[in-house]
Amino acid sequence: MAEPKPQSDAPEPQAPAEAEGVPAGEAPPAAEELLRAELAELKDQLLRALAEADNQRKRAARERDETAKFAIAGFARDVVQVADDLERALASAPRAGGDGQASIASLVEGVELTRRSLQAALDRHGVRRIEPLGERFDHNLHEAMFEVETADAEPGTVVQVVQHGYRIHDRLLRAARVAVAKPPAPGAGVDTEA
Repeated sequence: MAEPKPQSDAPEPQAPAEAEGVPAGEAPPAAEELLRAELAELKDQLLRALAEADNQRKRAARERDETAKFAIAGFARDVVQVADDLERALASAPRAGGDGQASIASLVEGVELTRRSLQAALDRHGVRRIEPLGERFDHNLHEAMFEVETADAEPGTVVQVVQHGYRIHDRLLRAARVAVAKPPAPGAGVDTEA
């Protein structure tokens, strides 16, 4: 004899789809659309989060590279002062004239070799000298110290370098201090005596 099943007053649970008259295994169209919309929204959020993470990684790498590239900027400013001092020493030293000035000539030669060695070391680390003589004045690279009236150069052209400028990679380390050409005053250089 088989035992009878206990009867309960509660109805048997039905799948949500069956409750609405939709065959089992199929979701109602409205619920399916909601799920698709939610899936699309989550997919969009995921793509945005991945893009943001990638941007942050690239930004951090760029900042790390720039920090490494320009970390020596303060040191480089001090070193270019030494290069300036060597140039001034060379400019003020008398050149050998055969009057027994061989020791002075060797001193000048030693200072010149030291200056070249220093410039080569600066070049290896991305510190380049700005050579503005004859170029058009550029306020991004040059600092005008004074103007020189001349007919030999086009107005706005650098005619004298007071102090060389330097760049570290693509960034300005120190502006070149220069004299800029301006046109001669009207009547300047004209003989007014009759």
